[in-house]
Amino acid sequence: MRDAMLVSGAPKLPKARPMSNALPNSIYARDTRYLLHAVTNARKHEETGPIVIERGEGVRVFDTEGREYIEAMAGLWSVAVGFGEKRLADAAYKQLLKLPYYHSFSHKSNEPAILLAERLIEISPERLEKVFFTNSGSEANDTVVKMVWYLNNALGRPEKKTFLSRINAYHGITIASGSLTGLPTNHRDFDLPNIPVKHLTCPHFYRFGLPGETEEAFTERLAGELEQVILEAGPETIAAFIGEPLMGAGGVLPPPAGYWPKMQEICRRHDILIVADEVINGFGRLGTMFACDYYGIDPDILVVSKQLTSSYQPLAAILMSDAIYQGIADNTAKIGTFGHGFTAGAHPVATAVGLENLDIIVERGLVANAAAMGEILQRELRKRFSDHPLVGEVRGVGLIAAVELVADKATKAKFDPVGKAGGYLFNKGHEHGVIIRAIGDQIAFCPPLIIAEAEVMDIIDRFGRALDDTATFLRGG
Repeated sequence: MRDAMLVSGAPKLPKARPMSNALPNSIYARDTRYLLHAVTNARKHEETGPIVIERGEGVRVFDTEGREYIEAMAGLWSVAVGFGEKRLADAAYKQLLKLPYYHSFSHKSNEPAILLAERLIEISPERLEKVFFTNSGSEANDTVVKMVWYLNNALGRPEKKTFLSRINAYHGITIASGSLTGLPTNHRDFDLPNIPVKHLTCPHFYRFGLPGETEEAFTERLAGELEQVILEAGPETIAAFIGEPLMGAGGVLPPPAGYWPKMQEICRRHDILIVADEVINGFGRLGTMFACDYYGIDPDILVVSKQLTSSYQPLAAILMSDAIYQGIADNTAKIGTFGHGFTAGAHPVATAVGLENLDIIVERGLVANAAAMGEILQRELRKRFSDHPLVGEVRGVGLIAAVELVADKATKAKFDPVGKAGGYLFNKGHEHGVIIRAIGDQIAFCPPLIIAEAEVMDIIDRFGRALDDTATFLRGG
């Protein structure tokens, strides 16, 4: 009977489902009834329900209960110009009225996509000449894998397919980009990795440096490992080395001294492409327009997203060298097409918002502001918390930072279970009105680029109170 009703177009019958303890018709109960959340324990979420964010203004967001939070993570590392920026809303509205959608297949295009591609090439590292748009960083890195495979097949190198990544890297969650990611929770029970990829040692000196080893010696050891992996596999099988200049979701991990020049030199010598994943780093986060500028990286491929539109619209871009483009273009002529693309790729509304967002970043000097406010953030975190008994390391560059919590400061021992301290501190942060991110027991900070000094200090103070609460909790108080 029910199936017959569905076929006839009658309304679906409501399904019987358990609800959270919230009022049956509340927005919280409807969330737990209908939504499966990303990166969340679904059973726990059924019990706790969500914090429903209702609006945002500048560096702050407000929930449906009227509580105010400083968004010290810029959403998901992404809202460069802050919340409630009317210029971005106006840019989207104007484009929606003019051309709300068009595709980039079969010789079609739209003006905002063309102009944004031109702008990206103007501001990016010198050798990058062409742009391909996707909707997310995950799609972009997935596309990079396919592009590189396509290119090597076209060049008569079908065996040159393996990617090199790092443990604790984050490059996305599709099958290919999730395989490049080096985080166990993103692999477990998804049958990943599922492409040819080798994960190298994480370049985090605090955790992976040997006793008595200097930072420079650590870099040399990682360079030796890279060389050995390439030679053992055969350089003719290694397609590309992909890396975040500063690793983000793996714990905010700046590379050790001299790391990128060493890795770059080895890759160049063995004809291995360098892919810089700046999905988090790009557009000012480190106090330079790109992290490639900060670390002296000369990429063959650069991937950007997040701060490209301040996440007001989903958009990502792959920037590539002319050599890569020419190889791909020649093959499209040979076989008739580049058989890859997305319905919403190069979306006119998203690219219009991206153009306006980049205008705001430049006009308001937000890259310079990130450098200045980042200096304060890094200084104050170290001054206030480096000697705290729970803190093993404070690290970061510009407006991205992390505080790593440890069970024993002298031995760097982790908490058992991992996340015991970080999870508690994360929740206490909400009580004190600051949204941070717990990556196990590593607490990440990544505020909007518009942040002012008083707001940086407010983050520090609120975090300090949450950290004190966590110390009391761990003492059994």
